[in-house]
Amino acid sequence: MQVLPGKSYPLGATVYPDGVNFSLYAPNATEVELLLFDQHDHHRPKHVITLSAKTHQTFYYWHCFVPGLEHGQAYAYRVHGPYIPDAGIRFDGQKVLLDPYALAVVTDTWDREKARHAGDNCATALKGIVVDPYLYDWEDDTAPNHAFERTIIYELHVGGFTKDPSSGLPEEMRGTYRGLIEKIPYLKSLGITAVELLPIQQFDSYDAPPGRLNYWGYSPISFFAPHNGYATNQDPLKALDEFRDMVKALHKAGIEVILDVVFNHTAEGDENGPTFSWKGMANRTYYMLSEDKRHYKNFSGTGNTLNANHSVIRRMIRHCLRYWAGVMHIDGFRFDLASVLSRDSDGRPMTNPPLLWEIESDPVLASSKLIAEAWDVELYQVGNFIGDRWAEWNGKFRDQLRSFIKGDSGYAESMMQCLLASPDLFRTAERNPNRSINFATCHDGFTLNDLVSYNHKHNLANGEGNRDGHNDNRSWNCGVEGPTQDPEIDALRLQQIKNCFAILLLAQGTPMILMGDEVRRTQGGNNNAYCQDNPTSWFDWTQVDKETDLLRFVREMIRINMTSPYFQEAHFLNSHHTTVNWHGIRPGEPDWGDDSRSLAFSLYNPAYAEEIYVVMNTFWESLEFELPTPLGHEAAVWHRLLDTALASPYDITSVTPDEHLVSNLYTVAPRSVVMLIAKSTVEQPWMSTREMSYDRLVRDE
Repeated sequence: MQVLPGKSYPLGATVYPDGVNFSLYAPNATEVELLLFDQHDHHRPKHVITLSAKTHQTFYYWHCFVPGLEHGQAYAYRVHGPYIPDAGIRFDGQKVLLDPYALAVVTDTWDREKARHAGDNCATALKGIVVDPYLYDWEDDTAPNHAFERTIIYELHVGGFTKDPSSGLPEEMRGTYRGLIEKIPYLKSLGITAVELLPIQQFDSYDAPPGRLNYWGYSPISFFAPHNGYATNQDPLKALDEFRDMVKALHKAGIEVILDVVFNHTAEGDENGPTFSWKGMANRTYYMLSEDKRHYKNFSGTGNTLNANHSVIRRMIRHCLRYWAGVMHIDGFRFDLASVLSRDSDGRPMTNPPLLWEIESDPVLASSKLIAEAWDVELYQVGNFIGDRWAEWNGKFRDQLRSFIKGDSGYAESMMQCLLASPDLFRTAERNPNRSINFATCHDGFTLNDLVSYNHKHNLANGEGNRDGHNDNRSWNCGVEGPTQDPEIDALRLQQIKNCFAILLLAQGTPMILMGDEVRRTQGGNNNAYCQDNPTSWFDWTQVDKETDLLRFVREMIRINMTSPYFQEAHFLNSHHTTVNWHGIRPGEPDWGDDSRSLAFSLYNPAYAEEIYVVMNTFWESLEFELPTPLGHEAAVWHRLLDTALASPYDITSVTPDEHLVSNLYTVAPRSVVMLIAKSTVEQPWMSTREMSYDRLVRDE
């Protein structure tokens, strides 16, 4: 084949009208071979192009241009050099390596074990595919671009959402990007404005205990390629198209797409893990190494840690984010174990980590939602994460809410802070409170149903002796461990679930809901279902018909959140025109003591058509509350909108001025949440303008 010197930039495989340019970062290699395969599943390359240092190396980069190659070409590398583990150098010229910048990956023949042991693994290696990303027709795709204050996030697993036969989809469509498209009407009817997808960057399904599969996807193989396993067609190019079809369909429905990205580690693991890409090209560059260079620092808990603030890795991560945002039309990113991205090459936390500033100041990412999981296995940075525009998963909200709902003592005052979007944590007065991503549950831990059904984790199915998963769950089984036929216990569990949803959606900040919580999805008490690619983790669509009352409740709570201006505030309360007043069983007399298990507050803004009063009673006895006098409207009276102690449909209602009139006293039942609104006796439709706008957002015309 004719081979020209090529250029060192762009990295990866770049398609030109007359051929393809290849460029690879391998600074200490002595020789690089480019392998070209006629077919994706071929075990041996048709051509092997040996790159010479004299012609094809420019400083750290090996490159060449091959005329006549096109979109769809399968390729890989062999990289030769010294193998000196004591120095952190791990070249192995027998191993076939995947281009870190590959935009699509052949995984059909992948064998993780063959990549772990000595010898040629060409027949079972990963291969990259040359992709021209501009061949796809995005039609008139437009990003919804919702502000955080107009956002309801739904954390969703692409496979698990539709993989269960109860989804009603054809077998070939279950658990796929196309399957998710079919369920968009459900997401719209729920009121979701953004889906946060568990990892869809190509991951290693075999990075799991023996006999199990990696279900969650926190095991990256390629940062640039979508996961083939979620496509109906395993051809990587078809998978790429199906992913883009999904993004386009979600956008058409007004739903943003946020990717859960994993830049803290890779599937290559520790010194005993496989070599399939970064290890065999520049081990000392890509990973944080221990003082004994044979070993890896492990701030991810998975065997290795990416050296994220090295200039080469910073550039790779930024290129990757720019690709997903600018080329693949992604609306935002949730960064897994984001505190790793604030560490230097020795693992020390940095005061001004360049990577985080570069991400938030990148003009291509200016409109992208940036959400940090602001911790790793040793560092907790919630409230102190570096940067000016990052949103953060508020783990404190989750923990305080769980303890408060249980009725634990000593949580009234801390829960008060959480309801205000945690100004005690996020101390910058100018900060938008909606950058606090509030949640009660997420993929990592109990589902909401299991949170009120189990006192202990039940993870034996994971094969790790129940040692894995969190022990601090702050859960309460309401009297019986696991499933029950006792109607009183089940009714209490349902009420506790409603309480969680009510508090989540009546708090300042951006709410995030875990897939299936709205219909009591259970994992049987497993709080670490990362390797459970089975009905344990999948969405059971029969629950949609069984849990109609809860589903209606959640839809109406989302409606309240999205239509009331009090939950769309772009500033902390009391800092502008909206004020919050705290109460106890008597107006203006809040009780923050350790024995207090209730909170009451009212919200008032003279520009709004109504006032709001909320009581949260997590005590196991009823409490009688004297209601405050409405501030803003002459002859205004209180009406009940929400009471989780009441049976459906009275638990949450669309109030008109002559319905559910409340006197100056209200008896709040044990373990319940109540919301009242005050309106003038002159008829004023319940936030009609906003509600009409909301209807257009979440329902089909």
